[in-house]
Amino acid sequence: MSQIEIIEHLLELVAGIGVYLIAFKMISGNLEAVSSEKLKQTFAKISDNKIIGLFIGIVATVLIQSSSAVTVMTIGFVNAGILSLTQAATIVFGGEIGTTVSGQIVALGLFSSDSVNLNILFSSFAGLGVILSSVAKKDNLKKTGEIISGFGILFIGLGLMSSSMRSFAELDSLKMFLSSLNSVVLLMVAGAIITAIIHSSAAMTSIAITMVSAGLISLEQGIYITLGANVGTCFTGMMAAMSSSTNSKRTAVIQLIFNTGGALLILVIDTLIKLVSTGSIGMTFENLFPGSPHFQLAMFHTIFNIASVLIALPFTGLFVSLSKKIVPGSDVDEESERFYYVDENMLKTPVIAVSQVKKEIMNMADIAIRNFNTSIDAFVDMSTDKKEVFANNEKELNFLNKNLVEFIVKLTGSSNISKKDYLYLSSTYKAIADIERIGDYSENIMEYADILRTFDEKLSEDAKQEIREMTDLIDHLYDLTMDAYENGNRESFKESMKVEDQIDDLTQKMADNHIMRLNRKQCSAEVGAQFVKLASDVERIGDHLINLIDKNYEVSH
Repeated sequence: MSQIEIIEHLLELVAGIGVYLIAFKMISGNLEAVSSEKLKQTFAKISDNKIIGLFIGIVATVLIQSSSAVTVMTIGFVNAGILSLTQAATIVFGGEIGTTVSGQIVALGLFSSDSVNLNILFSSFAGLGVILSSVAKKDNLKKTGEIISGFGILFIGLGLMSSSMRSFAELDSLKMFLSSLNSVVLLMVAGAIITAIIHSSAAMTSIAITMVSAGLISLEQGIYITLGANVGTCFTGMMAAMSSSTNSKRTAVIQLIFNTGGALLILVIDTLIKLVSTGSIGMTFENLFPGSPHFQLAMFHTIFNIASVLIALPFTGLFVSLSKKIVPGSDVDEESERFYYVDENMLKTPVIAVSQVKKEIMNMADIAIRNFNTSIDAFVDMSTDKKEVFANNEKELNFLNKNLVEFIVKLTGSSNISKKDYLYLSSTYKAIADIERIGDYSENIMEYADILRTFDEKLSEDAKQEIREMTDLIDHLYDLTMDAYENGNRESFKESMKVEDQIDDLTQKMADNHIMRLNRKQCSAEVGAQFVKLASDVERIGDHLINLIDKNYEVSH
């Protein structure tokens, strides 16, 4: 083989790897968008049950074809305080099983006989997917076409890699060099480093399967490169957890302990087999699946990952305890100004991030309505007991108002957002502004209370009763709007409009009664002024609650 031919085949290999990785991202991104509802339903099942956590990890990884993405998403949930370490560990375990699917698909695509070449068959999907994507009118059908097209492009890349590797396999000098690389540590390190660079253990495993199939490396070498890839995939999780909470770092450590421990266990077992016999792990799989090197490595990857999870699952608590010793510190994030449901790491899985944004907005609304009730108590009872609580809540509202908008801007820029989710996110800016205004009006009410305390003024019992009646209506309206906002409850939507009318009527009644009390000298002019301003502000709070669903209802549901 001439130098020109070697360069051509090298470029063919680089092209194949590039095409494969692009196709992998194309499939992953579109799968995530198409399976958005399934992903949301899957994560809604989160509980302390280890089997459910395992199931969630498997399904999520299969749906988005990336255990690294699932790990980063899990770290985000832990950082937001939604997942416990035990739940996170089982999801990470499940991700290790889910990631084996891609290896099996690649092995199947490398199968060929005199009558059929599956790689060519699968490659044709690239054209079929483009046709479907071009003629489809629905967004999901277009993305399905892109998935099919990506699937075909993946096998085009696989074909390029396989072709170049078969050519390199004819170079005796290269084969001798590669066969001399018998250091299992070196092979594992190489697999880990390359995986850390490309951020995909599935892609690294697929490349190793292709190399084994072409005869460029032995099955034994492929096994240790694959084990290294399992360790290398932890790099993504470690990087995601670096700037996150203590428990997020522990989640990344659990994955590292699990994957590194599994690799070391195989190394020990393989060493013992070689000491007591002439066999090895590689020879065992050669005997189990004769004549198919690609299936031998794919099956090792699958069986090893499943067996590792089955062994580790009963000892989840031990993994959690060990992670706490390695990463000491408090389990609870004491910072008051923070997100409760979203996390920057969730941006890697926009589908889940969108559903978490809705929860964060509802959490913001809850803080605002609590502050409203606190301000009403301060005004009616002339109390300063909860002034510090009110101030802390207001700081949280200001934090969420600024940072949640920034998070949504980043999320909206994702290429994997469905049209429905994009429309919803577009409506959230107004919703956040409405909630922030509720907080502002509550601040006003606290100021009115301070003014009355300064003048040592008190409300009449009738005025207190009217304020309490208005507060009950606002609280009822809040419950209805949140039900409509979260669940799309049509009846709550209709009922909220009726309650809003009642609030308007009561506001007018309060103004009329105030004039009557002034004429009877039952209250002072100063009390009356603050009372009227309070009634007006509360009425506006009702308007902002209605705005949450009046303009966003159809978009959200």
